[in-house]
Amino acid sequence: MTKQHIEVITSVERRRHWSREEKERLVAAALEPGTVVSDVARSAGIHVSQLFRWRKELCQISAPSVPPFIPIEVVAALPAPEPLEATPAPRPRKKTSIVTIELGRGRCIRVDSDVDTEALGRILDVVERR
Repeated sequence: MTKQHIEVITSVERRRHWSREEKERLVAAALEPGTVVSDVARSAGIHVSQLFRWRKELCQISAPSVPPFIPIEVVAALPAPEPLEATPAPRPRKKTSIVTIELGRGRCIRVDSDVDTEALGRILDVVERR
């Protein structure tokens, strides 16, 4: 039979409630030039992330609940523009096909049929040298 270790917690940790004024005072202290935010948080007994969260909450500008109206002016309709000259539709590309080039010794290269011939020539030169 093994003994089990049991821990008994006798104290009750409670969450602290901070008033808006206390939060504003701490955030204002953290925003002063040359102030180290972690020093302000440590002196208040809170974590730095809590101070940043309060700063974010207090510094947000609330958006208006009703969108503002924008004045508009109704004017007479403009004449319809003349249609543009019809431009010929681009011709559809012909379907590309794959070209297989057998190089010997079990080597082959596959390229599209519309490959740049100069580039293909350079590639073949390099492959043949190896």
